[in-house]
Amino acid sequence: MLAPVICPFCAHNDDKVIDSRASDAGKVIRRRRQCLKCKRRFTTYERVEELSRLTVIKRDGTRVPFDREKIYKGVNLACGKRPIPQDTRERIVDEVEEQVHREFDREVLSKVIGQYVCERLREVDDVSYIRFASEHYRFDDIEQLRKELQDLATRPREGRGQAKLF
Repeated sequence: MLAPVICPFCAHNDDKVIDSRASDAGKVIRRRRQCLKCKRRFTTYERVEELSRLTVIKRDGTRVPFDREKIYKGVNLACGKRPIPQDTRERIVDEVEEQVHREFDREVLSKVIGQYVCERLREVDDVSYIRFASEHYRFDDIEQLRKELQDLATRPREGRGQAKLF
């Protein structure tokens, strides 16, 4: 039996499925739902858990199983109350997860995952990028943050979907 889905708006746990679609070559099922109490609509995703588990090597050398929810939480914290749609946030997490699984078989450094998130946040929103980068790069003082801001201001923006020049 599946765990009940809780409405993100009113926390009620009774809903109906309006639409279901397979995506990502059948690996993900997207379900559009409507809460029977508040009548608001929301989307859930069901993913098949990978059998070959990827291990993340943290900064302190400990190893933990890869968990996309940790990336999602980090992206949400960085985006905070910025005007970044939820589907954009989920796309960032999906792209990072896909890239990590494509490039690494067994182990990946948390530093690499953070770099992938930084790259995508930089394309979406400067403030969210700086929020995430300040944690990821562990800025020690205001001068390091100032240098990153200057670098961000001088780098040309690459359009979404365009190839990098260099």
